Amino acid sequence: MTRLVLDTHAFLWWLTDDPALSVAARDAIADPAAVVYVSAASTWEISIKSQLGRIEILDSDMVAEISANDLAELPIAARHADRAGHLPAHHADPFDRMLIAQAQLEGLVCVTRDQAFEAYGVPLLW
Repeated sequence: MTRLVLDTHAFLWWLTDDPALSVAARDAIADPAAVVYVSAASTWEISIKSQLGRIEILDSDMVAEISANDLAELPIAARHADRAGHLPAHHADPFDRMLIAQAQLEGLVCVTRDQAFEAYGVPLLW
């Protein structure tokens, strides 16, 4: 069974059927045998960037979108926060560092186009 965690851009592109989402990523997310997680870090990032006017989500309820798309919520636990805080500084984005920590601790494949994730040794899909 494949277990994935979506980077924020992958989640948004999945929701909007954006062609920027790779075919391999799209197929993996659509696979009924896969468990696909959206981290609380991603919903937090979307809310912040929406409020700052950096992305437009048209009043979408991201939490509702998770369940409506048969995805699973991945909460942030203290152990995730501790790992994220202790990661080497290959990547400065705190949201991505959380996704990396969660992927490491939960044994997840990250669906991302962000090549900076490679420095952390987590399995990637794009």
